Amino acid sequence: MKLLLINPNTSQSVSDLIEAEAKRAAAPGTHISVMTAPFGVAYIETRFESLIGAYAAATLAAEHCGKHDAIVIAAFGDPGIDGLREMLDIPVVGLTEAALMSACLLGKRFSIIAISRRISAWYRECVQANGLLDRLASIRCLDQPLHDIGRVQEDHAERLQALCLSAVDDDGADVIIIAGAPLAGLARSIKERIPVPVVDGVSSAVCHAQTLVSLAPSPARRGSFAPPPLKPNLGLPEGIARLLARTASRT
Repeated sequence: MKLLLINPNTSQSVSDLIEAEAKRAAAPGTHISVMTAPFGVAYIETRFESLIGAYAAATLAAEHCGKHDAIVIAAFGDPGIDGLREMLDIPVVGLTEAALMSACLLGKRFSIIAISRRISAWYRECVQANGLLDRLASIRCLDQPLHDIGRVQEDHAERLQALCLSAVDDDGADVIIIAGAPLAGLARSIKERIPVPVVDGVSSAVCHAQTLVSLAPSPARRGSFAPPPLKPNLGLPEGIARLLARTASRT
């Protein structure tokens, strides 16, 4: 089984964190590849940055989907995931959906631990879009400058753990979701110090992707995730134009 994890951010240090956690979570025989966005921002924090990340992810997915059994969009917020599901005939999994689904299997109410206050409103919208707002206990976040996105876990270790404990003690969370690729692997390292289950988006996405590949679902040919119809286009990257032409034949 071959999984492609796409980091829609431009930070190679974050891709390294993603790859390390993905390989720890992968089953024997699963091959993990990680690719970093060729353009965009160092880390996604706003809706507009997510828009840029979605396009960056689409360009990589279009070029490399034929060599993999599933794709993981490795950024919390799942930039572009619904559009990619229309386009691709392999499973596409996002960190947010995967973490939310894992959390719902482990408890009733979950809290999200995020890397910045600015990101919180968008994360809440993502939870709402997944129909789970009534199960959200809280979103707690760092409120300090991030000097090095690849070192957030080290630079803010004590504060991140304190946020997890506050979500349990003060907000009534049954499960903690550690949000965002820069925090990949943190759940694994602190889970023994947190009194409720702690969920990581990368490991959840890898495990869910493996399950979907094993189930071998047929690609959508009708419904809202049927591929887009063929129509004239202009100025698109070659891989995306080629994918549009190919997927139109699925309808």
